[in-house]
Amino acid sequence: MADHADAVVLGAGISGLASALTLQEHGWRVRIVADRPPIASTSYLAAAVWFPTRAGPRDRVLDWGTHTYAELAAQASAGVPGIVMRESLMLYREPPPEPWWAGAVGGVRAAEPSELPPGYHHGLRFVVPLAEMPSYLPWLLERFEAAGGELDFRRVSSLDELAAEAPVLVNCAGLGARDLLGDTSVVPVRGQIVRVSNPGLRMSVRDEEHPGGRAYVHPREHDCILGGTLDEGVWDDQVDLATGEAILARCRDLAPELARATVLDHIVGLRPARPEVRLERDDRPGSTQRLIHNYGHGGSGITLSWGCARDVAALATESGPS
Repeated sequence: MADHADAVVLGAGISGLASALTLQEHGWRVRIVADRPPIASTSYLAAAVWFPTRAGPRDRVLDWGTHTYAELAAQASAGVPGIVMRESLMLYREPPPEPWWAGAVGGVRAAEPSELPPGYHHGLRFVVPLAEMPSYLPWLLERFEAAGGELDFRRVSSLDELAAEAPVLVNCAGLGARDLLGDTSVVPVRGQIVRVSNPGLRMSVRDEEHPGGRAYVHPREHDCILGGTLDEGVWDDQVDLATGEAILARCRDLAPELARATVLDHIVGLRPARPEVRLERDDRPGSTQRLIHNYGHGGSGITLSWGCARDVAALATESGPS
């Protein structure tokens, strides 16, 4: 390990990697400290489609999300592994209002009757980025290391352990912030999804108000992610097969072609949520280290990633790298 870094980023999920890479773009020497590699993070399990879910405050979410949308769209255009722009359809049982986030995606249009599955009479069409995390996260990590970034895999029980390692500490610890900071407003939001073979689908479809629970179908290159649950305050990370069967049933309402799909996997992840994303500088009494928090993104980790990283870099560069 090198003797000096300008910044230490705690956490190697999408928030930590985006923050670290953005700091590098500003000329910083960055070290990531994490208790697990990106492939073992909650981010790796995510469906990872741009869509604001369980995150606030709304005005900042819109700003962060708009910036992230533009960054991911540019990455898709550049051929970054795992990033595609996905045609999307949001289903409704009653005529919908324009979503509050519509401006971030360049607007939405009403779906044509021919675009709706049986049983639905209303829908909205739009295009959003989708990240296949098994491809995208390794690419981000490779980019970080190629720019001279260091990785240090170890468990941290106190932020004080990192106090002497760099002038700036960026806390992207997710659920870990609950114990590290005593922030009991951070809670898990359990998400269960089902991974199935792709029967030829090319459009993401979602119904946030399905009578059986929220439902979404996100086609990827070789599979589809079906979801899912938003179980607030639930720490259980074990798969419930009955929940998986219910997800399959309601997703077949959205995309009848899934009757031909083969179940490949059942997956559970715990999203780190709080009433509002915490992205701010924290001046601790007696500490000369600049602490910046970036956690509590709920189900919007990929959706807010690059916008939040932009603001992390802005807070860090008030004094610049040492």
